[in-house]
Amino acid sequence: MFSKLSLQTKIVLSMVLGFIVGFILIHFKLNTFTLNWIKPFGTLFINALKAIAIPLVFISLVKGISSLSDLSKLSRLSAKTISLYLFTTVISISFGLILANTFKPGNAFSEEKKISLKLEFGDSTQKKIDSADTKTRPPLQFIVDMVPDNVFKATTDNSKMLQVILVALVFGIAIVLLKKSEVTVLKNLISNLNAVLLKVIDIIMLYAPIGVFALIASLMVEFGGDSISEALDLFLALGAYSLTVLFGLFMMMFLIYPSLIKIFTKVKLTDYFKAVFPIQMVAFTTSSSAATLPVTMENCEKKLGISPEVSSFVLPVGATINMDGTALYQSVSVIFIAQVFGYDLDFSKQLSIILTATLASIGTAGVPGAGIVMLVIVLNSVGMSTEGIALIFAVERILDMFRTVVNVTGDTAVAVIVDASERRSS
Repeated sequence: MFSKLSLQTKIVLSMVLGFIVGFILIHFKLNTFTLNWIKPFGTLFINALKAIAIPLVFISLVKGISSLSDLSKLSRLSAKTISLYLFTTVISISFGLILANTFKPGNAFSEEKKISLKLEFGDSTQKKIDSADTKTRPPLQFIVDMVPDNVFKATTDNSKMLQVILVALVFGIAIVLLKKSEVTVLKNLISNLNAVLLKVIDIIMLYAPIGVFALIASLMVEFGGDSISEALDLFLALGAYSLTVLFGLFMMMFLIYPSLIKIFTKVKLTDYFKAVFPIQMVAFTTSSSAATLPVTMENCEKKLGISPEVSSFVLPVGATINMDGTALYQSVSVIFIAQVFGYDLDFSKQLSIILTATLASIGTAGVPGAGIVMLVIVLNSVGMSTEGIALIFAVERILDMFRTVVNVTGDTAVAVIVDASERRSS
């Protein structure tokens, strides 16, 4: 009977089962058993998706660009894509600032809980601060980072996705500039490789329910520790902050993106959400836009009818530079930390947050935990102490799951809009 269910139904059931089993494992204090015998099955799922991400991005992007008859279409596609991504990022940051200034989540935070969280998560916070290395980072370093000094090295690291995209762009443009007779065999090879990679994704997704179950169950144990009540206490202490972030994320997902789709396309919202639901579930469990990318591309093409040349360009770029959920989280977090520590962030500093968070989101790795590194950059930009990150570290992992869902939803929304625009242009 289970085998007859749709993949998205299987994933939802696996998530629910993972939560239930997670509570049971915490109750019986089976932490070591969970980490040794359950979590590895979830890690296998994430690793399989990550392993296919870079080959898929490179091959699909080269295929999409090389299929263009001229480079003017690529210029038009690039302008629309980047403009829309920057537009939605600025909206999400501004929306987060408005929410944080309105609800003031930092004012509900007790001095005792602030001290206890600093002590509990101080070491973890310092490691993240050290990894950011923002003091010696030039303002245009993200542009320098776009060009790899070793192409093969870049393809071995998912955090170098922007470099892979740049190489694929140059490679695809070179194919377009050459005579058709000189690249016919190469284009056929790339097309065949793309078909093989899509079939590999189908095979990996057969394993998705098991991977999702293992990820959720192990996450529950890691977060809850030896006691469910301890986990609930942390949530209550950070309740106002968490709810503010979640409210903003849900507003982006169910108000901003649907409004843009409704205005600029003829796609039915019910069809859209039905198509992106499996993508959102994978994003939720993996907390990685890069790992979710293969699923995003496949569903957008098969279920939303987005042309391969649009999806192969818009979605990989989105997984790299479009971090709407993370950007909203940045803005709420900075205001929250400022409220707790009594920092006065005037209008000019909040404008600085919008600019810095937007630039920081470009080229940030679409992997779990990247949001904390971005937050260090934003805090430094307005002269705030980075030790305040310890206050929100307790719920970082949970919020990371939700903001990744928003990140990939934003990618698909822009892809739908760009595809609709390209169809009208042709």
